[in-house]
Amino acid sequence: MTLSVGLIGYGRIGAMHADLLSRLVDGAELAVVYEPVAERARQAAVDLGVRTVEEEAAVFESGIDAVAICSSTPTHPRYVKMAAQAGIAAFCEKPISLDLDEAASAVESAESAGIPLIIGFNRRLDSAHRAVREGIARGEIGDPWQVLIISRDPQPPPPEYLPVSGGLFRDMTIHDFDMARYLLGEEVVEVHVTATSLVIPEAAELGDVDTAFISLRYRSGALGLIVNCRAAAYGYEQRIEVNGSHGQLSSVDPPLRHTRLATAAGFSTPALHHFFIERYQESYLQQWREFLALVRGEESAAATGRDGFKALALAEAAQQSHDTGSPVTRIRGISAG
Repeated sequence: MTLSVGLIGYGRIGAMHADLLSRLVDGAELAVVYEPVAERARQAAVDLGVRTVEEEAAVFESGIDAVAICSSTPTHPRYVKMAAQAGIAAFCEKPISLDLDEAASAVESAESAGIPLIIGFNRRLDSAHRAVREGIARGEIGDPWQVLIISRDPQPPPPEYLPVSGGLFRDMTIHDFDMARYLLGEEVVEVHVTATSLVIPEAAELGDVDTAFISLRYRSGALGLIVNCRAAAYGYEQRIEVNGSHGQLSSVDPPLRHTRLATAAGFSTPALHHFFIERYQESYLQQWREFLALVRGEESAAATGRDGFKALALAEAAQQSHDTGSPVTRIRGISAG
């Protein structure tokens, strides 16, 4: 059976998913696209050769089996609920919402309808990161004691994006919150933030930050640290390290090429990937494979709607910690016991 997929949103991330569905995802086909910006809609028709529609409802009435929600974040809960009402599977880009109540309502609607729902935390499906998780689960490093997650973007987002981004913790760190839970397979029960604005002058004016240390405490007592920065002169850095009683597991950034130059002047290695689409291309494809497995009723490693809610709850806790300067231990939907 080939899964017929409708796409909502043809911006940067939507175009990437559309390309994967059109060319590389075995067992799925892109059937229809809705994009409210007329110029982008025309471009989608040219790029993809698929039908485009002028009304969002037409996507859900087109006979599709699943929908890919790649529109602006505030629209996500509405489209998840429309998918639930239509009884079709839903893939929703992260975050599921910028508001916890809306996120909870969307997840509950999907669960009540019994539709498959995954959230776009593709990094957990990166082969290197996943190998760290699996090694921990096999006991290769004994009891995990320390988790280090480093995420630095190559350059800051455009100033016009900041007011609608939801802030660093909901927009950027939310991937790392999901990764923190995924790696150890247990809940984070305390969040403490130290953050400031050093990169983007407009961030401080909006009450946002661009540089942060986020300390975590797990239910088991293990500690975590997320390191974020909106800019890194050397490229897109994504690194994980977990230290335990028997050793350490880590994943490092793959270079653009696996080539090293050695001369009398020293050693030279290739640069890092430019940004997330290039760095995580394989994990985006794997995410669709996991989605198809879920639709077929098979086991899937993709992030669920409940995972999406908990990552957002941790982002909310981080914002509260930043605002108050204190650790936050009461995290919605996560029991400390």
